[in-house]
Amino acid sequence: MRGLIFDLDGCVWTGDVLMPGAADVLALLRGQGRALTFLTNNSRARAATMQAKLERLGIQAAVNEVLTPLEILGRVLDTHVGPASRVLAIGGPELEGAVVDGSHSLVPMDRYREAQAVVVGNDFDFSYERLTAASRAVAGGAAFLTPNLDPRLPVEGDDFLPGCGAIVEAVAAAAGLRPLVVGKPEPPLFELALARMGLAAEDAAMVGDSVDSDIRGARRVGLTAVFLAPKGGLDGVAHYMVKSMSQLRRLLETYTR
Repeated sequence: MRGLIFDLDGCVWTGDVLMPGAADVLALLRGQGRALTFLTNNSRARAATMQAKLERLGIQAAVNEVLTPLEILGRVLDTHVGPASRVLAIGGPELEGAVVDGSHSLVPMDRYREAQAVVVGNDFDFSYERLTAASRAVAGGAAFLTPNLDPRLPVEGDDFLPGCGAIVEAVAAAAGLRPLVVGKPEPPLFELALARMGLAAEDAAMVGDSVDSDIRGARRVGLTAVFLAPKGGLDGVAHYMVKSMSQLRRLLETYTR
């Protein structure tokens, strides 16, 4: 493998704590001269924010080595809705910023019927009013998009927060329609990661802790899939399974002797 792509939440870190062994694995790969990309489904952060967090936790990374669904949101809206679309954004300020940076405009909550598209991310201020506006807009014909369908966001102490997918499912259930997914497991972010590394899929691997988003997505584009599963078990999809980043390091060292 000439390059590796790492999921962030639950793989490189949980909350604000590095996964044990993560720094050693990444330092080893840097030392071997392999290309690295960090690929997260986070719907509340842009690449610069994630890169700053990596640096704060002691992990070397450049901004162009980090990808989130928000980096391509504007382009996806262009393709599936049209240029300069009017968008109802359910999520944080980062999601709203990605809509505006993509040359689209934001629709206020009380004018949801004007929306041509509804984008639903993880919204820490989610309310019945927002659910009503989003689901009515989608049921009324607005395009329905989301950065991801991940139901949980891993945090410290083997705990979790409700993820973007939990909110999306509420909107989908009320509207009676399914969303277009911008991030993993869909191919575009994986393909962009490969393009930035200058590698073909057969020359790279994806390391992630979610079978549905990381592993199935990697297999769809031809990447070698490495499943990080601290609690063990067999997923039947990944090429390799490791229980820790330390075990991943031993695997990498074995294949480079």
